[in-house]
Amino acid sequence: MPRPDHPDAELIAQAVFTALADPTRRGILAELAAHGPATATDLADRLPISRQAIAKHLTLLTEAGLVHAEPGERRRIHYHLRTQPMTVAQSFLAALAHSWDERLNALRDHLDQT
Repeated sequence: MPRPDHPDAELIAQAVFTALADPTRRGILAELAAHGPATATDLADRLPISRQAIAKHLTLLTEAGLVHAEPGERRRIHYHLRTQPMTVAQSFLAALAHSWDERLNALRDHLDQT
């Protein structure tokens, strides 16, 4: 996985933030985190949304790298949670926070001196 200062880190973080912006996708990720790999049908049974809608959300989550689709028996696809893109997004946020902390500390020091 790229470091936060790697050019791909921003693209990965953007995909993660886009995916996490939707409450249904956050619910899907929470279900996978709590109960492990699942099919779209399994997720539709647990969440108040159709299997077709779940499938559309799973496509975006797969594109963002947050889930991995693995073929199972009888052509059923099981979706597994992937944490690496989330780690990149967290590192990206931490780097931004560090930059802001430095600026805010400099402002506080300046104001304390005046």
